[in-house]
Amino acid sequence: MSTIPHRLAGRFALVTGSSRGIGLAVAIRFAQEGAIVAINHRNDPEDADKAIAKLHEVTAAAGLPKVDHRIVVADVAREGDIERAIGELVSGWGRLDILVNNAGIQSETPGDEMSDDDVSKILDVNLKGPALASRVAIRHFLSRPGGGVIINTSSVHEAIPKPGYAAYAMSKAGLGHLTRTLALEFAEKGIRVNAIGPGATVTAMNDAWRNDPAKRKSVESHIPMGFAGDPEDMAPAYAFLASDEARYITGQTLYIDGGLTLYPDFKHNWSS
Repeated sequence: MSTIPHRLAGRFALVTGSSRGIGLAVAIRFAQEGAIVAINHRNDPEDADKAIAKLHEVTAAAGLPKVDHRIVVADVAREGDIERAIGELVSGWGRLDILVNNAGIQSETPGDEMSDDDVSKILDVNLKGPALASRVAIRHFLSRPGGGVIINTSSVHEAIPKPGYAAYAMSKAGLGHLTRTLALEFAEKGIRVNAIGPGATVTAMNDAWRNDPAKRKSVESHIPMGFAGDPEDMAPAYAFLASDEARYITGQTLYIDGGLTLYPDFKHNWSS
């Protein structure tokens, strides 16, 4: 029998960008804890089909009854898409309890070369998308009793500069402030808003190093704990923040990073 608690039993959750990577790991963990989950993708039908099959598999393995896990196709950067997607889920399920704004992209944007198109594309997905999705979810949360939960996938680069990737760093810093602003604005309404800030994680976004032993070793040499995290290292924290065990937590970013935000260059004293 599974030792994973069923803290999310009966909750309805949308995880954006969840056909793979951290989003998929979060969706799987939610299903293991009893949630009914919507897998979202923009243009990844094959992985989405595999993801939904996995959700049904883990639901059964957890000894839970078969539930209505769904796939919703939507580009989070498009206002109409996200309104339609959440509207379809609320219509079909009757309610939405948890929104995880996980969809994100990254590309190089050197400070002296970044174009308007480059910046807009990244901000649209990483910052505007969560803002629009949160707006739709909050309106629904306010329309019925019980409040709701929003969890944003931020990054260590919410706090740590990322030279050469200015637009990405801007988007995550902005996402941190969006998290805190919405948390404060709607705390009295029973709506909690938090964020997870992953560090170096073994996902497709990090293809530049994850499958190259030399490059991966170089990356991991900067991590105090000495290794890059897997998506499954992130997922339990999302489930905790989505559950009632975190009922007194809002407006926070929890960094899951092997110590990257601890200023690792100071591990050995050189400044005094």
